[in-house]
Amino acid sequence: MTDLAIETRDLSKQFDRQLAVNEVNLNINYGEVYGLIGPNGAGKTTLIRMLAAIEEPTTGEIYFNGEQLRPDRPNPNLQRHLGYLPDDFPLYDDLTVWDYLEYFARLYHLREPTRSRRLFDVLELVQLVPKRNSLISTLSRGMKQRLSLARTVIHEPILLLLDEPVSGLDPIARMQFREIIKVLQEAGMTVLISSHVLSDLAELCTSIGIMELGYLVESAPLQHLYAQLSQQQILISVLDDRLDPLLSELRHCPHVQNWDLRDRQILVQFTGTDADSADLLRQLVTAGVSVCDFHCTREDLETIFLKLGHKQAS
Repeated sequence: MTDLAIETRDLSKQFDRQLAVNEVNLNINYGEVYGLIGPNGAGKTTLIRMLAAIEEPTTGEIYFNGEQLRPDRPNPNLQRHLGYLPDDFPLYDDLTVWDYLEYFARLYHLREPTRSRRLFDVLELVQLVPKRNSLISTLSRGMKQRLSLARTVIHEPILLLLDEPVSGLDPIARMQFREIIKVLQEAGMTVLISSHVLSDLAELCTSIGIMELGYLVESAPLQHLYAQLSQQQILISVLDDRLDPLLSELRHCPHVQNWDLRDRQILVQFTGTDADSADLLRQLVTAGVSVCDFHCTREDLETIFLKLGHKQAS
């Protein structure tokens, strides 16, 4: 037995002279939502396509639940555990929502009455029950994407591979999609998702992998990345324009690295603990600084990604 839902060993893919994926060793635990990020051309889609058995690796090995996925030995039972949603999967506009899902349910050999129950279950999951008799051509982009996800999970996979599933969606549609992924994770599904919308991944993911030029340059639990690479910040707002008392206190605080002036606000780069930030607030109030807001936060996932990219470039 293994604790890993997905594992790759020295996985590589060569296209002519281009090495799209270079000796990637990926480890994803059961029940994780693993976010894969990186610039265009980093190899994310190629990696996901190899996991989905769409592309054959040039070298390396892929394991699901400890069982090797071998292109030369098709394993229908193993592939049945997979759900794959590419970023460009076509929909059939002249079909109704129900007929579209039923078509794929039949491809997965779901029989009645199980098939109809499963169709209602996935329609309820993606909040499309009222649209079940509507033509796909009449759906919004967000509805179409949720329908694609319903098709991807119709056979109840335990491993879900999502390639840029929220690309082009508005904020409300992205929020709806995030909530569905959370439900699937709570049901025990392991999810690998790539996206350029890092704020969505920060809300969803338990772990993050960062790809650059075919390499997996970082792979770690999200909280570990925050702890190691995200600098604490304090946003301080004052009631008046007298900033000299505030700046004087900041200069004497050993945990203040630097700050950025923003009208009546100052964004402080802070290296101390929560207790240290509480001490700083106490000192400001004692010094007579008219503090109206004192907000502690940390640099977000996008900042971490840019830091790592700069580190790799240098």
